Amino acid sequence: MRKFLKRLIILIILIIIAIIGVFTYQGYSLYKEAINEMSIEDKVNEIKSGVTEYIEYKELPEDYINAVIAVEDRRFFSHNGVDAISITRAILKDIQTMSLAEGGSTITQQLAKNVYFTQRKEFTRKIAEIFMAFEFEKNCSKEEIFELYVNTIYFGDGYYCVYDAAKGYFDKIPKDMNLYESTLLAGIPNAPSVYSPSVNPELSKQRQAQVLYKMLKYNFISQDQANKILNEM
Repeated sequence: MRKFLKRLIILIILIIIAIIGVFTYQGYSLYKEAINEMSIEDKVNEIKSGVTEYIEYKELPEDYINAVIAVEDRRFFSHNGVDAISITRAILKDIQTMSLAEGGSTITQQLAKNVYFTQRKEFTRKIAEIFMAFEFEKNCSKEEIFELYVNTIYFGDGYYCVYDAAKGYFDKIPKDMNLYESTLLAGIPNAPSVYSPSVNPELSKQRQAQVLYKMLKYNFISQDQANKILNEM
């Protein structure tokens, strides 16, 4: 009986390794197909020339940068495109729920998904996204990756870049946003149809509170700053 269980466990492990191998190969093939069709350099140039009001990293307020990093990818400046801790946590959560609800994606991975792949939640695309994230990190600085990200994400209400969102929601250019506006805007891209302040003001404020909590947790703001914004909401 013990021998049978040992062989069964080995067989299950081998099957899992084989499945992972198949998905990895398919994901790598998808990545190679995408990168051969358009290199990172060409994709970056396409984005920068295609966005009418492209905002550079130096033009973004520090509060907004910190808000996005706190809520989306707190180890952004230290990882190589993939956050192993976040992915492991997400995988365990997905196994528990038998879904792909938790992505564990870094800002770099989200950029790769947004500009190269579809939004469908598939393991193959997820793996391709990881390979592409490494490619972005190899060819771009962290600052450039961040600015590419905020210039290509959707903020709801037809705003597809940070400039349009800042002008549309606050009638300001991004560099003039204050802490209140920065934290509000940072929370929207997670689910624009849900958190857009023009669609769901209350849910938008709840999401903004989550952003503030994350910023406080990771020492981007003080308790007094968080309280001040919460009192304004």
